[in-house]
Amino acid sequence: MSLTPERAAELRELCRKFRIDVLKAIHGIQSGHPGGSLSVCEILTLLYQERMNIDGKNPDDPDRDRLVLCKGHAAPMLYKNLIEKGFLPADSMDTLRRIDSLLQGHPSIHTPGVEMSTGPLGIGLSAAQGMAMGLKLSGSSARVYAILGDGELNEGTAWEAVMSAPKFKLSNLTAVVDYNRVQLDGTTDEIMPLGDLPAKWAAFNWNVIECDGHSLEELSEAFDAAEAYKEGPSVIIAHTVKGRGVSFMEGKAAWHGKAIPDEDLAAALKELEV
Repeated sequence: MSLTPERAAELRELCRKFRIDVLKAIHGIQSGHPGGSLSVCEILTLLYQERMNIDGKNPDDPDRDRLVLCKGHAAPMLYKNLIEKGFLPADSMDTLRRIDSLLQGHPSIHTPGVEMSTGPLGIGLSAAQGMAMGLKLSGSSARVYAILGDGELNEGTAWEAVMSAPKFKLSNLTAVVDYNRVQLDGTTDEIMPLGDLPAKWAAFNWNVIECDGHSLEELSEAFDAAEAYKEGPSVIIAHTVKGRGVSFMEGKAAWHGKAIPDEDLAAALKELEV
């Protein structure tokens, strides 16, 4: 699925707007996770706005593609994409993290367009694998995407799914690692070194693809390669930057989950609204 220069430019502008709206929403409730939401922006936007077979008017289509946001704390960026696709009202972000809102701090299956409740890290890939197995058994051509954080790979349950998915030759399953190298309390190297991450996935017999996770063109080519691979599941290791787009947030563990003061929001918007 080729991405034309014109379409790439449209998606880049959409990503810029999404970053602004996500930061404003997190600032509005003074609670949330800006860093990981910004790092996964291009990944989610390309999938939802360009590649996935989904329809906000027909959310229960049995042959729809599925996406599991395993790193559930990045929910604000997921919500922006669901709004854009018509699953949620345009003003939904005003209710982020509020009581009785459809937009909770982590995704819930009670929210239209959300396929799996995620919050506890490590469970999402197993759920995505189950969806992929069910679709394969039913003869559906739908695909399943699982978006993982790199800190999430500290969880043993994630590796159980990594080990088992190739056994069932789930060529309809693509995992994406948002490899920003920063987690809650520090860098991944400080907390629990991941070592040679591509080699680890390859050792479990996954088709490994690496790319710049902020390049829409490279991501598009990576998803093309994953879709073309028919021998089993693929993983895209997307090299990203935590807090991408806001210089003082980039690469900083402090912005994993943090309220955004007025002065920081103003500074961030100054960078993004140019």
